[in-house]
Amino acid sequence: MNRAATATPYPVYPLPDLCHGRMVLRVLVLAQAVAILLAFAPGTMESPWQRLGLISLFVHWIALLSGYSYCKLRPALSRQRPLTIAASCLLLLFFTTFVISCLAWLWLHDAGVLLSQSFLHFVLANLMIALVVGLMAIQLGLMHAERNQQLAAQSRAELGALQARIQPHFLFNSLNTAAELTQHDSQAAEQALLNLADLFRAAMHAGEQISLADELTLARQYLSLEQWRLGERMKQNWQLPASMPKLQVPALTIQPLLENAVRHGIESCQYGGSIDIELINSSQSVTILISNPFAPALDKSRSNGVALVNIRQRLQLYFGDSASLNRSIVDGKFRVKLVLPKNLAGNNG
Repeated sequence: MNRAATATPYPVYPLPDLCHGRMVLRVLVLAQAVAILLAFAPGTMESPWQRLGLISLFVHWIALLSGYSYCKLRPALSRQRPLTIAASCLLLLFFTTFVISCLAWLWLHDAGVLLSQSFLHFVLANLMIALVVGLMAIQLGLMHAERNQQLAAQSRAELGALQARIQPHFLFNSLNTAAELTQHDSQAAEQALLNLADLFRAAMHAGEQISLADELTLARQYLSLEQWRLGERMKQNWQLPASMPKLQVPALTIQPLLENAVRHGIESCQYGGSIDIELINSSQSVTILISNPFAPALDKSRSNGVALVNIRQRLQLYFGDSASLNRSIVDGKFRVKLVLPKNLAGNNG
């Protein structure tokens, strides 16, 4: 597909996500703080506690309706210019404030609470307050975007450093395998070099996003290189669903786990064994289970494979706390459980 044909006119901005429970709670807390300031403002004759109850009711309605509308419009807003985003959010807040103010004035006027205040004065005062609060919210949004950009730049740098530790291991082993095959099987050597070229290409773009299907293809190509080297000592058991989930992952996320399975599982066992790869697709996440023979290395100098801690750090930088990587011993086999979330931006296909 031609990327130019599907490109958005403006870059996607990391707008704050107000659609989850924790962020909704923060919005309500800020709304209540505004209500308290308005209720206890000097110069009012009514009881501040009575005012607090009424103001809190309407302020929370404005906050919740504005937040809900923002969540619905957030995907479209993120592809607009910053000035358009700010103006749209202000207009959304103004519209919600105007509607709630109209309903509030009708109710309070009928109840005899606002007999001394005109409709126009009441609505304009509320819109002025909405303008001040909206400008403050936009400023906080700008600070949030700048912080996200700084964290993203730092994460890319750290991700590249971690990836640099991973690349040399399998590339060096794969190159040796291809060189050995040239002496025995020219066709196998040709295929091995093609697989190796794909792995080199992926290593050059390490840290970039690729589809899960492409990542699993790279994993198969890596294991095919090791299969030629190890022969009958290594068996593969792939259990994949018929329909592959549409998920974006950093390049070379699964391959290092398979390299650990080969180096510390198959090579450490006298008679080799089987590497089992199972993918479980659920509504919220994709779980990948990788099992291999468990044989504690007697020679500690062999424990120079890719450390699982480095892979955890890569997942943390890319997915945050939504992804997990755990290891365990199950039925005499070493098993790695990788859980990747679906609810991130770009992973909702």
